[in-house]
Amino acid sequence: MRFGGGLPKQYVPLAGVPLLRRSIDALNDSVVLEAVFVVVAPGDKLYAELIGEVRGVEALYCGGSSRAESVKNGLAAIRRRVAAEDWVLVHDAARPCVDVTTLNRLLHELEDEPVGGLLAVPLADALKRAESGAGLRAMSTESREGLWCAQTPQMFRYAILQHAFRNADCEKLTDEAQAVEALGVKPRLVQGSPANIKVTYPEDVALAEAILGQRQPR
Repeated sequence: MRFGGGLPKQYVPLAGVPLLRRSIDALNDSVVLEAVFVVVAPGDKLYAELIGEVRGVEALYCGGSSRAESVKNGLAAIRRRVAAEDWVLVHDAARPCVDVTTLNRLLHELEDEPVGGLLAVPLADALKRAESGAGLRAMSTESREGLWCAQTPQMFRYAILQHAFRNADCEKLTDEAQAVEALGVKPRLVQGSPANIKVTYPEDVALAEAILGQRQPR
């Protein structure tokens, strides 16, 4: 999705700072992570111009046609630099509001997990099934029981994640957890935060700016 001015979404400014840089800084706030890799499209010139050099961060110019393909390519690009049992966190650049407390909770609760898991929040809104055909009408109300909204980061052992993507159809994947679920394992759900929003629509920019603004020291 492109926002006003023709900039790709990841470079749209949030209070004067590119959205992608906000997401990078959120990860860098954790002292536990050893490295941050940013997967960008081959030939992307805006990254160097708008993000530039960031300590502990390396750009990988191997992005694909979809989120899943970009993750798959990124995993392949770092294969000689990580061990099979190393943890890999995959974060959506469009979620710049993840805070260090939530991130550290994910790291702490999954440190002894054999597979991994993801941040998520219980579904709070009423869930309606739409009737097909002319006009949009609610056909039924679905139960929210047991339903959670997935967030990122999602955290898995490198070998498991690479194996999951090797066998997955990237065009049909919605997130990393879905790829891992296809292996017959059950990723753990870790309580996320409602503030960890995904910037999807132009209106979300103002909301993200408000969330980030509340955290800045007065």
